Amino acid sequence: MKSTYIKDIDVLFDKVVEGERLSSQEALFLFENADLNTLGLLANFIRKRKHPDDIVTFVVDRNVNYTNICVAGCKFCAFQRKKSDKDAYVLDFDQIYKKIEELIQWGGTTLLMQGGLNPDLRLDFYVNLFRGIKERFPNIQVHSLSATEINYLSKLEKISIEEVLKILKDAGLDSLPGGGAEILSDEVRVFISSNKTTTAQWLEVHETAHKLGMKSTATMMCGHVEKPKHIIEHLDLIRNLQDKTGGFTAFIPWTFQKGGTKLDYLPDATSAYYLRVLSIARIYLDNFDNIQTSHVTQTMKVGPVGLHFGANDLGSTMIEENVVTSTGLKVSYPKPEKMAEIIKKAGFKPAQRDTYYNIVKTFY
Repeated sequence: MKSTYIKDIDVLFDKVVEGERLSSQEALFLFENADLNTLGLLANFIRKRKHPDDIVTFVVDRNVNYTNICVAGCKFCAFQRKKSDKDAYVLDFDQIYKKIEELIQWGGTTLLMQGGLNPDLRLDFYVNLFRGIKERFPNIQVHSLSATEINYLSKLEKISIEEVLKILKDAGLDSLPGGGAEILSDEVRVFISSNKTTTAQWLEVHETAHKLGMKSTATMMCGHVEKPKHIIEHLDLIRNLQDKTGGFTAFIPWTFQKGGTKLDYLPDATSAYYLRVLSIARIYLDNFDNIQTSHVTQTMKVGPVGLHFGANDLGSTMIEENVVTSTGLKVSYPKPEKMAEIIKKAGFKPAQRDTYYNIVKTFY
């Protein structure tokens, strides 16, 4: 039995090194049976093949959570509030403009905006907001609204997802973040986020955006109730969509954070588990150029380690973040020079990028 196991791992190892695509069954076997060092070695090999210059990027952006009022009721979320709660809020446009001004002072290029599913905020709220942003800050890339928010607007306005996206794109929306993906398996979603988008709806929003010429990212929140098969199912779905559209710029996994959620009874996801997920993602997603490691959920001690497990991007300076911090986790907001220093210490060449992974400044 042992010799067969070693042979199977060796065969898959060679297949990956030779640049052959793994099947979902092969990826699941590798994910469940290979040791972390083997996965990391393979993932780093692929990262090096895709990025031989050893450049690691980061983006200067701001995550503005424009409202915390949400009707979704996700079990993993500590950020959501009811409209009647004392700390419920909706930011007014001037507050958002001020945050963008501060972002520009940091040398930022990207505005990431996501919020709750707030039934009081109709499509015209976003149209007027995006137009106002583009009038005042024409060079800021508006990378905003998750598939969940787009799908919710479609239901509120009783128009198609494509119509919502066309209207928002015309108003100034440039690209979509990958939020709301969690785990793209309805077996998981029905338990942790039954009132949000289905797997098919999340994929539809991104496919539609890609067809309209918009780029997006794909994400994953792991480390809660999912099984290895769900991880591979998720990766397979986004790999298939990337084959079809080529519209994803990057894949970004992070771990569920406990603290004020309905899933706090679960054991903590380990850093080793996160690195396994990161590695198998780089190995399986052969049509993704960029994989991002999460310093927000993994801290700056573990996040940069992910650069040796397949990632070529350290994410954002995170001038602001409210969703993860609502669990009580302390999130660092490093300035660009600090991000560059951390990347150098990890053994790579740091560079600041924009939303589309174009390099705007180098630090080497």
